[in-house]
Amino acid sequence: MSHIPVLLNEVTEWLAPGEGARILDGTFGGGGYARALLERGCTVFALDRDPDAIARGAGLAARFPGRLHLALGRFGDLLSHLEAWGVAELDGVVLDLGVSSFQLDEAERGFSFRADGPLDMRMEKRGPSAADLVNGLPEKELADLLWIFGEERHARRIARAIVAARRDAPIATTLRLAEIIRANVPRDPSGLDGATRSFQALRIRVNDELGEIERALDAALKVLAPGGRIVVVSFHSGEDRIVKHRFQAASGRAPGRSRHDPAALAGPAAAPAFRLLTPRSVRPAAAEVAANPRARSAHLRALERIALSSGSPA
Repeated sequence: MSHIPVLLNEVTEWLAPGEGARILDGTFGGGGYARALLERGCTVFALDRDPDAIARGAGLAARFPGRLHLALGRFGDLLSHLEAWGVAELDGVVLDLGVSSFQLDEAERGFSFRADGPLDMRMEKRGPSAADLVNGLPEKELADLLWIFGEERHARRIARAIVAARRDAPIATTLRLAEIIRANVPRDPSGLDGATRSFQALRIRVNDELGEIERALDAALKVLAPGGRIVVVSFHSGEDRIVKHRFQAASGRAPGRSRHDPAALAGPAAAPAFRLLTPRSVRPAAAEVAANPRARSAHLRALERIALSSGSPA
């Protein structure tokens, strides 16, 4: 099993860390970003909500004693973890959103329909699973889930088929669910497997991934030191939309207020504390996509806290 970090060169270039920089890797996964940052002389504080990922990091921590700090937890709770580490400010934050290669490749985790496994999808290996949702939600709620989190155009038809199938027997495996979905959606001209969007939607809902992104971005912006940067790699439109809008708002690029808005009477808004480094998302080069097909949907966005000039008030 191999782990290829997506947009690795671009992530390190946009973070631009100096030696001794304090970087939070909020999605440790296979340790690809953390390893590159450690090799550049950084101190890395790494989080992952998957206990398997933290266990995999033990060897890397041994290679860089005192410079890789690992903790099991969600990146939405990064403030409490930093407090436990005694860290008040960071020079950089990197988040690689979504599911890791390891999770996709391990059939027993139930994230993928490429091999049969239990319908699980829980990153933390606790709490309600995908099977609980598939077998327990009313039809309308199931359809809404598939549409909101997967942008699945055939959500109602799929939900109806799932409810009918589970009357015969609970849907407990990835392949059974994938077969039900494929039988109820037309073939996609792009070649995308018919079950892809539905599996994505279930995974996002099981792990509250979009809520975690919002909490993590808000927290990360609070702890960035002047000149510090946050780099986020996302893999689908829902993730990227949250990052894009949050970065635009922080850098003062959000749409202006209407002159009819009473809030506009308060006068001009304060100067933004952040600078948007990537007005458009950075995409992987063709060579990377050819070598690692999972990179094809990646979008990278970067934001920097503006350093105070010597004459600026604190």
